[in-house]
Amino acid sequence: MAWILKTIAFLSPIIGGFIYGFERIVRARMQNRQGPPLLQPFYDFVKLLQKRPIQVHSFHSMMGIAFFFATWFALSAFLCGPNILVGLFLHILAMAFFIIGGFSVLSPYSVMGSLREIVHLMAVEPLLILLAVGLFLVTGTWSVEEMFKYPGIPLVYLPLVFIAFVLAIPAILKKSPFDISEAHQEIIGGPEVDYSGFFYEAIYTAKWIEYVFVFAIVFLFTGANWWLGLALSLIVFIFVNALDNSTCRTTFHQMIKFAWFFLLPLAALNIFVLALWRYVL
Repeated sequence: MAWILKTIAFLSPIIGGFIYGFERIVRARMQNRQGPPLLQPFYDFVKLLQKRPIQVHSFHSMMGIAFFFATWFALSAFLCGPNILVGLFLHILAMAFFIIGGFSVLSPYSVMGSLREIVHLMAVEPLLILLAVGLFLVTGTWSVEEMFKYPGIPLVYLPLVFIAFVLAIPAILKKSPFDISEAHQEIIGGPEVDYSGFFYEAIYTAKWIEYVFVFAIVFLFTGANWWLGLALSLIVFIFVNALDNSTCRTTFHQMIKFAWFFLLPLAALNIFVLALWRYVL
């Protein structure tokens, strides 16, 4: 099991690229279009490497590179580390590099996007912490490797936590209706707008790793039942893209209210009932 998780972590930029390529095909079919080939993200990768990068300043560019490596390291710590919470906290740190890079330039689009990224963190990260607590109550371990060996199906005990997480995925991956920080029609990409060439490629590839991070969490809800995890991931993948294709963007006020007054209470209720049943009754 350990070597499988290490391989997934090491190859996560490539795996995420294939997921993103497949997503573009699925979205195109949903919109009655032909769509790009599966390998289009990798063609874009090569094309961006050939472009001449234009730097605003060196610190801004360094933050883009740091965001990529920190995201990759956070996923590795999440999958291979002894404590799931460490991976989640490192994920916040990775996003901090992205946010700081956006704040380091004078572009109003970049600054506005960074402000909205902070709102994304406020909306999503508390839910991920509750998710980790729920998985610990079910499996009795903080180790992701041991969670993957759990013989039961955590989803049975954490249905509300799972629903809350699935509804939060658009906020994690910056998809409609929660693509607040990028909002291409409003702020032209937000924090990433001033990156170009190789440095934009780092941001682009880090987002592929986010796909692996999200669907690794989906797999955790099925324990050792990897085939069930694959089927569940496919269902979630289709649902998230259908939602992305059929909804309009909310405001950041609406996103934070939805996260704090619906998703968090939903997950907390599930964890409270589970803890009461496990340790009191």
